[in-house]
Amino acid sequence: MLHYTYLLINFFTVIICFVFSFHPKIKFNRHFPAFFKAAFIVALVFIFWDIWFTSRGVWWFNDAYLLGIRIGGLPIEEILFFFCIPFSCMFTYFCLDKFFRLDWKLLPEKIFVIISIISALGMAVYFHDKIYTLITFLSTAISMFTLYFVLKARWIGKASLIYLLLMPGFLIVNGILTGTGLESPVVNYNPENFIGIRMLTIPVEDTVYGYEMILWNIYLFQKFKRNEPNE
Repeated sequence: MLHYTYLLINFFTVIICFVFSFHPKIKFNRHFPAFFKAAFIVALVFIFWDIWFTSRGVWWFNDAYLLGIRIGGLPIEEILFFFCIPFSCMFTYFCLDKFFRLDWKLLPEKIFVIISIISALGMAVYFHDKIYTLITFLSTAISMFTLYFVLKARWIGKASLIYLLLMPGFLIVNGILTGTGLESPVVNYNPENFIGIRMLTIPVEDTVYGYEMILWNIYLFQKFKRNEPNE
C-alpha cells in the first residue's frame, strides 16, 4: 500500500473538485476542454523543468512511495501532479470568481505586482548560488512582468488572494510530499540548491513555483475559455 502514497495524494487532491465540477450551479465540467488545453501547455514546461532539476540532483524521489513507472526520469505520479494540482486550483478560482467579487482596484494591484517583481528579482540576485532559488524567483518575476505588463492580465491581485486562500490545502499536500506525517519524504531536496527556509517541511521555493504555475494556468484557461461555444 505504501507504493500508492503519491498516487493517492494526487487522487484525493482532485476528487472532490472533480465531483463538484458537475454541480448545476457550478458547471465547471463545461470548461474541461479549456482547462486541459491550458494545463497541458503549462505542464509541458514544468515537466521539462522537473526533469532538468532531477537530472542535476536538485531533488529526487523516494521509490518506497511510488508505483515505479517513470517517464523521462520522472515518476508517473509527479507528471500527474502537474494536472491534479492545477485542476483543484482552477476549480477553486473558477468558483470564487463566479460567486464573489474579488477584483482589485488598478493601483493597488499594480503596486503589488511591482513590489512582487522587485522582491523576486532581489531574492534571485541575493541567492544566485542556489540554483533552485535563483531559477524559481527569476522565472516568477519574468512571468509576472510578462502577464501584467505585456499580456495585460488584470486579475493577478485576485489570483494572488485566491492562492493565499488555497495555502492550507497546499501545506497539506506538499507537506506530505516533503515528509510531514511520513517516516521519510516522498520528495527529497539537496540542501545546497535552495535557501533552506521551509513552511513546515515545504521549501519556500515550492510555494513560489506553484504560484507561477497557477498564474499561467489561469491565463491560458481564460484564453481558451473565451473561444468556447456559448461563452
